[in-house]
Amino acid sequence: MSSLVQIAGRIRALAARLSWFPPALTRLTLGVVFTGTGWGKLHSLDKVTEFFTQLHIPAPSFNAALVATTELVCGALLLVGLFARLAAIPLIATMCVALATAKSGDIEGIRDLFGQQEFNYLVLLVWIVLCGAGTVSADHALARRLSRA
Repeated sequence: MSSLVQIAGRIRALAARLSWFPPALTRLTLGVVFTGTGWGKLHSLDKVTEFFTQLHIPAPSFNAALVATTELVCGALLLVGLFARLAAIPLIATMCVALATAKSGDIEGIRDLFGQQEFNYLVLLVWIVLCGAGTVSADHALARRLSRA
């Protein structure tokens, strides 16, 4: 029995040493995804505007530019972990609108909702808002510097 307790203790110690990894991986993944989609949308605004028009989104030109810029800028902020909690909020709004418009025809129930990429992004973004960027981030470095001053 004591060997099981020792193994469990080692696993907990390893998990504690790797606690920086999940938030960093989540942030980096979302940052790469949103920076890439924002960049792509900015370079195809006419197509995005046309798609938004088909979805009956009001002011499709404005909203296409807004979404593209939001994804690019907030994705880049997530990538480096700077103002990550704040950067996640507009992306949450974007994912909610995407689910309510572009993906609404694909969602008939909760199981369909959970299977949507946009919903998975939404969940991870909410986690970032609640838990922050983690210790391997510009937010953490900035907080440490400010606490010293």
